[in-house]
Amino acid sequence: ITYLDHAAATLYPESLVGDYCQDISRNVYGNPHSHNPSSRLTHDTVERVRYRVLQHFNATPEEYSVIFTSGCTAALKLVAESFPWRPPTESEAGSHFCYLTDSHTSVVGIRGVTSGRGVVTLPVSPEEVENRAKDEAQGEDVICQTPHLFCYPAQSNFSGRKYPLSHAKGIQARRLYPACDHQGHWFVLLDAASHVSCSPLNLQDCPADFIPISFYKMFGFPTGLGALLVRNDTAGKLKKTYFGGGTAAAYLSGEDYYVHAANISDRFEDGTVSFLDIIAVNHSFEALYRMTGGMHNIQQHTFGLARYTYMLLSSLCHGNGRPVAQIYTEGQFESPSTQGAILNFNLMDSHGQIIGYSQVDRMACLFNIHVRTGCFCNTGACQSFLGITNQQMRRNLQAGHVCGDSIDLVDGQPTGSVRVSFGYMSTFEDCQKFLNFVAECFVEKPVTVDQVRLEKLKAATAASQGLNEVPPIKITNGKIHKVDEKEKPTEVSLRGFGHRDSNSHREAYTLTNIYIYPIKSCGAYEVHDWPVGPLGLLYDRGWMVVNGNGVCLSQKRETRLCLIRPQVHFPSNKLLLQASGMDTISVPLKNNTQTHTSYRVCQSKVCGDRVETVDCGDEAASWLSDFLGQPCRLIRQSPDFTRDMKKRPSAAATSTSLSLVNEAQYLMINRASVELIQKLMSSRQDVSEADQLLDTQNVISRFRANLVIAGVEPFEEDNWSHLIIGNTRFMVAGLCGRCHMVGVDQDTGTKTKEPLMSLSAYRTGKV
Repeated sequence: ITYLDHAAATLYPESLVGDYCQDISRNVYGNPHSHNPSSRLTHDTVERVRYRVLQHFNATPEEYSVIFTSGCTAALKLVAESFPWRPPTESEAGSHFCYLTDSHTSVVGIRGVTSGRGVVTLPVSPEEVENRAKDEAQGEDVICQTPHLFCYPAQSNFSGRKYPLSHAKGIQARRLYPACDHQGHWFVLLDAASHVSCSPLNLQDCPADFIPISFYKMFGFPTGLGALLVRNDTAGKLKKTYFGGGTAAAYLSGEDYYVHAANISDRFEDGTVSFLDIIAVNHSFEALYRMTGGMHNIQQHTFGLARYTYMLLSSLCHGNGRPVAQIYTEGQFESPSTQGAILNFNLMDSHGQIIGYSQVDRMACLFNIHVRTGCFCNTGACQSFLGITNQQMRRNLQAGHVCGDSIDLVDGQPTGSVRVSFGYMSTFEDCQKFLNFVAECFVEKPVTVDQVRLEKLKAATAASQGLNEVPPIKITNGKIHKVDEKEKPTEVSLRGFGHRDSNSHREAYTLTNIYIYPIKSCGAYEVHDWPVGPLGLLYDRGWMVVNGNGVCLSQKRETRLCLIRPQVHFPSNKLLLQASGMDTISVPLKNNTQTHTSYRVCQSKVCGDRVETVDCGDEAASWLSDFLGQPCRLIRQSPDFTRDMKKRPSAAATSTSLSLVNEAQYLMINRASVELIQKLMSSRQDVSEADQLLDTQNVISRFRANLVIAGVEPFEEDNWSHLIIGNTRFMVAGLCGRCHMVGVDQDTGTKTKEPLMSLSAYRTGKV
């Protein structure tokens, strides 16, 4: 197959589908509106994908929200139905809905909503936007706040023409037409569906208010899933009427009372999102970056193929010297910043007559070449390039022609055209097969080439060489991360075995053990003295393991994590990864700038908090994947990222920064409390499962504490406000809530119901 219809839907690689199938076969993904483990896994993965979508467009969750929809059209419909359209009054003009005439049907269709609301519909030609602009920005109108909406495509799905992304700021500042001629507050909808299939989009440069996309145009898979990216400071102005499952904070069925969800995404995603498709998007991103290195590479590759095809096709001539193709383009494919990987044309015979697109399509199918024909749901561009008047459009309808049919000529005039488009898997051979097909089927022999034109195009190519070179865009959240900064721990050290609280009974309170857990949810590393850093014990929970979707793995989902025994080795400045049956490997203790660029900076969640992390490379990922039997990666917290503790102790003067711990820098347990729980387990032995009675050390290890104290009374620590060890004062943030993870035996990875059942019984259910 020679597939040249990537603008309609690109192809998906086999590895993407394989990885996705393995994922959903290995994991149970429940409804994200529930709170059971499978549902939490779904929720966390969906949130991870939201962030990855924003990351792809160089935006942050503080700036934009991702609302999943069934596609770009559904995203546009959501804006149409929620935008705060204002009808005219005696004292003030109403809202304007303005769109570029080179817009998709789904954009123009917004007027179906606005027409009944007194909104003025104003089509704008591409030339008018700048030709009728003002010299200076008009600025925000503080008096008139009538909301207006201007829609334009980042890239024409008809011709591949790219419109300036700077139009967004120009309209918002009321410098460009039509905003400069109408008072009020102007919002911008950037239809990015065609653009993002082969080109990078940086929302820092183009802060549009609404950006609808479809993922199948980017990845080929999944289909039936899109998103609306909406600026957070704009989302509050949307007026939603219908509310479905998951969108309400509260409502009454017996009264007209409804309070929408506070979260923007929750508010607009009616019912359960297509969560398995959303999970597939994560694998799609993985495949795309793994195979291409990023959107800049895709843009350069696909533009090169389109430019080559344009140069040859536009220079191809019949034996009598007449051109073979009439190409519909504004320029001559000078730059990927102004032209996408789309070539739109009609073929002509040796007499200069248009050959109907249906005939071209049928012949292409014989050669197993897949193209697109018609008007491509863009009547405005079709009329403009083909010179079809409104009156002719009506006559064509009377002649029986409707959108999407095979009536390609009416009175000898074309009703549409042929479009070829490229994707990142397209090749030079695809271009040659297509050009050979045209030459063989539609060119009167001998085939000739307009050498003068071809040389001019080659010269233009050479002249522009180097002007379009842009440094590869790294996958980041918009911030520069210096991963080689040195950590500077404070000169404080904790020592076990004998250090006592000087303000309490002599010999009564003893720090008996110090544990660090370099990798979150992996095995403990016992030390006798250890430096204290700004985030707690140095290197404690500095790393964590994530699954193939970038979601944090814990012993709640993967108990074998406890069998991995990390060890900090200061002499070599390495973190050693050790496990039974595995060779020992190491990763640097310091942040390494040589990590793979595709995984340099990533995002995950810890205890509901978003954290920015740095990937630790393929060797560690392979080691973990082999041991755990599923795709995994090792990541560490980015040195430039700060995460503050939610539960600040009342006596704390400043905020406390956290590593990848759940809630606090340190976790403490009292041996006296453990011994009480042991007694409770012993008394319950006859009514519980036939578990062996757990010894003290086994129970202590299950609670995964940093500091183990030998106290006097069980659970007296519940009422402590602070703790002094040596010269270091620790403020108590509160009780640590316990879950079924304490049921994991840290020596074997097996699960038991104890000690959680006894702890729950003692605390009357509050653990």
